Amino acid sequence: MTQASDESGKSAGPVGWELYRSYVGVLREGSLSGAARALGVTQPTVGRHIAALEQALGLTLFTRSQQGLLPTEAALALQPHAEAMGHSAAALVRAASGHGGGDGVRGTVRVTASEVIGVEVLPPILAQLQADHPALRIELALSNKVQDLLLREADIAIRMTEPRQEALIARRVGVVQVGLYAHARYLQAHGMPKSLADLQQHRLIGFDEETPFLRNARKVVPAWRREAFALRSDSDLAQLALVRAGCGIGVCQVGLAGRAPELVRVLGAQFSVGLDTWVVMHEDLRGSPRCQHAFDALAQGLQRYISEAAVFLP
Repeated sequence: MTQASDESGKSAGPVGWELYRSYVGVLREGSLSGAARALGVTQPTVGRHIAALEQALGLTLFTRSQQGLLPTEAALALQPHAEAMGHSAAALVRAASGHGGGDGVRGTVRVTASEVIGVEVLPPILAQLQADHPALRIELALSNKVQDLLLREADIAIRMTEPRQEALIARRVGVVQVGLYAHARYLQAHGMPKSLADLQQHRLIGFDEETPFLRNARKVVPAWRREAFALRSDSDLAQLALVRAGCGIGVCQVGLAGRAPELVRVLGAQFSVGLDTWVVMHEDLRGSPRCQHAFDALAQGLQRYISEAAVFLP
């Protein structure tokens, strides 16, 4: 419960989390009906929650328009605080899941990673982790955005950059090497580039929006920019699928390409980017068996992946 104040500044009584939950749902979905579907409740329930929250806070949170419910300035100002409450509530549930019900490692661990790592690398690691600890449940949140562990958006994160925040436990597991690759079918039709300058004559696959990786890659290949890409997507998985389909030349982790004999390294001696890789969690979770076992398993599994990829380096 949180305390709201009336216009005089006096406490207007506690405000239940369910009201904030509905408010965040409407912010995300843009309508009462969309929030109701997302939250698994009825539309009138969401409407009552919004009205009760507005009354308790003494604020107008939404205005109606042809596009749906539009958040007011006050609603947008409160959003990060309400979302932080949601992350804390979810973390509380995960922490509680690890207690009671017998001995052993149990409960829920939320892991965040990039799309490619989450889809292509983590599944066998997580399969072995759950085989070793059958009572352990895993939530896998895939995003190329850095999740804030201090706000408990996740318990454990796989990051391709060194963490800078304090109060985090971080273990460096190695360097994931990335290179340029193309399907053998594409190279047979268009030829193998002999130099970085030759890339201008090829169909390149890359990001639509500017990213830290794109800026890093341009240090090696100045022409590696949005305007040069014939196929653009901000999804790492989409880019990988385009390379595998023979659409052009794109970036791929060396370890993943090594699993696919049809993918051929392009300009291996001239283009190579290393991504420092870390497994990270909040220091408060150090004493949690569910998080510690998952942390160790992820670190060991990623170290194996990086070690195995070394045989495919030029």
